[in-house]
Amino acid sequence: MKKIVVFLFCITSAYGQISGCTDSFAKNYNPKATNNDGSCQYASAKIKPESSINLSDSLIETSGLIAFNDLFWTHNDDHDTTIYGLDSKGKIQTKIKLEKVKNTDWEEISQDSSYIYIGDFGNNYKGNRTDLHILRIEKNSFLLHQPVIDTISFSYSNQTDFSVQKQNTTNFDCEAFIISQDSIYLFTKQWHQEKTSVYMLSKTPGNHIAILKETIDVKGLITGAAKLASKNEIILCGYSKILKPFLFLLYDYKKNNFSSGNKRKIILSLPFHQIEGIATDDGKFFYLTNESFIRKPIINTPQQMHSVNLSPFLKP
Repeated sequence: MKKIVVFLFCITSAYGQISGCTDSFAKNYNPKATNNDGSCQYASAKIKPESSINLSDSLIETSGLIAFNDLFWTHNDDHDTTIYGLDSKGKIQTKIKLEKVKNTDWEEISQDSSYIYIGDFGNNYKGNRTDLHILRIEKNSFLLHQPVIDTISFSYSNQTDFSVQKQNTTNFDCEAFIISQDSIYLFTKQWHQEKTSVYMLSKTPGNHIAILKETIDVKGLITGAAKLASKNEIILCGYSKILKPFLFLLYDYKKNNFSSGNKRKIILSLPFHQIEGIATDDGKFFYLTNESFIRKPIINTPQQMHSVNLSPFLKP
């Protein structure tokens, strides 16, 4: 008798589920839907920064951003092994130099509750790097200006060709990652397809294989990522090949399958800006940094930090 009751309950539950778009912000929102099937479609959206502030000449190649210990931390993507702590006005408040490490192509910074992670995995020059890695820095030692550092090395599970490629053509370039539970999730920068592939690897030191999980059509080049710790929400930043920057929102997804939920693109009113880093300290206002981009006499975009209000696009 118990088996029959359980069987009937399962059938009733299954029939009670209605799949569809559950996001009231979407054009095809279905108020009767109880199971989000990732089908939501959105009207085009564009936002302007609340503020834009020029950064120090020390940060011409600012390439990543996190919010930690009441400051925003950033770094350059070449040679310089210093991490810079900025206030919300973009002023440098402190500098912490990482000793005995090399900056080949630092493209992103991320964090969890105990560690800061720096991704030395930029690979756009020849596409054949075999020394891809992430530096892991213990937070308490970092704040004491005596950073304890170890290394997470990796290779891509589906990269078999390590011959020299033309610059800015590879699918195995990366500039964005997040930490979620016990894993690192990489978001690659596909130069030809303008998609991003999501790879997963362990966040423990050692040598690892980054396993391909999924590919998301973002129609652009992804350069940064921020995860809201208390929610299933990830905000990616990037730009098109003609330097039109955008944000790409991933939310209401299931079990770290990021494409299973809502996917929304928001254009930033910042033409000719090479947006590289994104971070938030409250989940509403997000801060973005861009590298200096100068092509005289037409384009002269200095390195800057911008703030944007995403609360109209994110559910409380």
